[in-house]
Amino acid sequence: MADLKLTLVVACALVDADKRVLIAQRPEGKALAGLWEFPGGKLEMGERPEQSLIRELHEELGITVAEPCLAPLTFASYGYETFHLLMPLYICRRWEGLVTPREGQSLAWVRANKLRDYPMPPADIPLIPHLIDLLM
Repeated sequence: MADLKLTLVVACALVDADKRVLIAQRPEGKALAGLWEFPGGKLEMGERPEQSLIRELHEELGITVAEPCLAPLTFASYGYETFHLLMPLYICRRWEGLVTPREGQSLAWVRANKLRDYPMPPADIPLIPHLIDLLM
């Protein structure tokens, strides 16, 4: 078995006042198009995970998040065919601005126990029980 490249991606479960979680649908033209995921993205060189998440949430959703509002919840470790994904999941309940899709993605606010109703990438699925435990 060939050594797989390790890819570090950071994700966030934004939780609103009604305890719903925001998920975004990957747009056409991207890998895993049509699947729903937690907002976030790849770390850039020299970024800490929290910095990356703050940048990604602003780029993707137009919101401003302060680092103390990000709390690590769990992580996913998943071997795709061509790379291995390591993805910490943070939870965030406070941000500034209105959540707006800025990259052509669809958004949905979903109760944690309904997340399995949305097709997700394999790496995201093991994160769901942690959100159910926390929010239900």
